[in-house]
Amino acid sequence: MNAKAEAAATAKASLDDLPLRPELVGEEPYGAPQLDVPYRLNVNENPYSPSAAVIADIAAAAATAATDMNRYPDREARALRDDLARYLGHGLTADEVWAANGSNEVMLHVLGAFGGPGRSVLSFAPTYSMYPEYARDTHTAWLTAPRADDFTIDPDQAVAAIKEHRPDVVFVTSPNNPTGTAVALSTLELIIEAAPGVVVVDEAYYEFARAGTPSALELLPRYPRLAVSRTMSKAFAFAGGRLGYLAASPAFVDALRIVRLPYHLSAVTQAVARAALAHSEELLARVADLRDARDDLAGWLAGRGLEVAESDANFILFGRFPDRHAVWQGLLDRGVLIRETGPDGWLRVSAGTPEEMAAFKAALTAVLAPEGTG
Repeated sequence: MNAKAEAAATAKASLDDLPLRPELVGEEPYGAPQLDVPYRLNVNENPYSPSAAVIADIAAAAATAATDMNRYPDREARALRDDLARYLGHGLTADEVWAANGSNEVMLHVLGAFGGPGRSVLSFAPTYSMYPEYARDTHTAWLTAPRADDFTIDPDQAVAAIKEHRPDVVFVTSPNNPTGTAVALSTLELIIEAAPGVVVVDEAYYEFARAGTPSALELLPRYPRLAVSRTMSKAFAFAGGRLGYLAASPAFVDALRIVRLPYHLSAVTQAVARAALAHSEELLARVADLRDARDDLAGWLAGRGLEVAESDANFILFGRFPDRHAVWQGLLDRGVLIRETGPDGWLRVSAGTPEEMAAFKAALTAVLAPEGTG
């Protein structure tokens, strides 16, 4: 090989040099900023670490799973799905539950089974920013219908959009991300009845909803094309464990089993998720604290003349700012990281510990103080 050819062979290729799919050209990998700051309130994590007892049981479960690491895991994750069904209640069985590496993979399975070339998925904007990426990655057309000014879904407009577009899949997020808005069951019923394909209600933040907020799980017996997805990342303080799941009819679950990759859930993931579920009462005890922190923060923000979206999640969308990036940067300069997301002029902050909330309030007060008074 001559020197020129050798240099060419060892040169690092850029994305521009690779034969990417046309729709990926110019795209950036998804991800909220992961910065080393004292107060991280940007990705809606549960700020409370598991107790020593939970950690010990998770470690023991991982160690036990490691003794059979030379073998493939149970590709159906039957024991885990049985535990998840028991946690959800509503008379569900393992055959009506599916689990994957986070709710992200659950949604990819849904679009892998029901989306694809020539098909479409509809959601109600503003909503979770990963949905259009799931659509793109599965060659599914991405469609949106607007939410009302208060971020609720107008049932008549939703039905009209479904009748116009005839989507194969509908995603409804309740509580919604990034707004925190819950969707009434009556609205969900109208959407389901109008939809020609399947409907997925994404309840990733459901455990944080205010008392009395019904779950779409109540609708499952009547609608075989409905699925309800959840995650252990938030309420269970299990974001690092990567476990999302979905409840639906056995036929719906079987459709997802067709498109899943073999052995998609490791033995360790299954084992530690089951260990965490066994401590559900203890882990969920912190949910009430985060609800209180959310509600206190909403009142505090409103008391300073800011607009606050009504939230049933573990975060608050607030605004409106002429230059939201300047506010975001000012908070970051003071060691507080929140999320610059949602409609123009709005910012999102996660509910946190008393220390984190105090730091956020102090930082925002300083950022918004009239010049010369901060």
